[in-house]
Amino acid sequence: MEIKIKNFSVGENHQLFFILGPCVIESEKHTLFMAEEITRIAIDLKIPFIFKASFDKANRSSIHSFRGVDIKKGMKILQKVKEKFKVPILTDIHEPDQAKIVAEVVDVIQIPAFLSRQTNLIKAASKTGKTVNIKKGQFLAPWDMKNVIEKCRESGAKNIMLTERGTTFGYNNLVSDMRSIPIMKKFDVPVIFDATHSLQLPTGKGNETGGMREFVPNLAKSAIAAGADGIFMEVHHDPKKALSDAATQWPLDKLYNLLAELKLIASIVR
Repeated sequence: MEIKIKNFSVGENHQLFFILGPCVIESEKHTLFMAEEITRIAIDLKIPFIFKASFDKANRSSIHSFRGVDIKKGMKILQKVKEKFKVPILTDIHEPDQAKIVAEVVDVIQIPAFLSRQTNLIKAASKTGKTVNIKKGQFLAPWDMKNVIEKCRESGAKNIMLTERGTTFGYNNLVSDMRSIPIMKKFDVPVIFDATHSLQLPTGKGNETGGMREFVPNLAKSAIAAGADGIFMEVHHDPKKALSDAATQWPLDKLYNLLAELKLIASIVR
């Protein structure tokens, strides 16, 4: 299936694309800075990408963890990114009534993995007419996503993407099964691999999530070899100081070299 997103298309017969950006909107200044830097790299490497940032992280480990900004402020910031850098935008929603508000700004509405079976949320996103990216729940097998796609299509969504982001593997650990990529591609949708969330150690630090950032390149390369149409990576200029997912976000100063390597691999595989 081919999906048009702003000025490029995604799918089996198209160039590998990327979803890149910070985990959460930390501030307007930081978001605009990250968007500018990532856009500059993407233009230089001639790679298509969607800018990603969440206005709210509703599933934090601790009630004291930073969640982001409210939806009104978040949409204003993402609108500025869209206007200034001319890039497509992705953000996630957690409640059905957020769908219409978010759809006024973004190009892709994302359903978080923990909410991938929430029918009302999926229906609300699908009715907006926007491209819907659904992250496969850590608790689901890849073939289970067929039912999720049916919910989307029967609710009006025409453009659907699926994202693999790891499967629960015992306590506080995830494992990536690369078989899920070809399995989900059989549903005639583009399949993306989330190379950063797949390396989380959920609540591995007690009151926060840990992770193994050093393996991001390994999993991203493996996913491309397995046939992924896109790579999702959260990026931060100083991951250790990131207000969310500090253990897995990829460092901005290492982004160029990694993307160049992944582009090269994709040119051979695809």
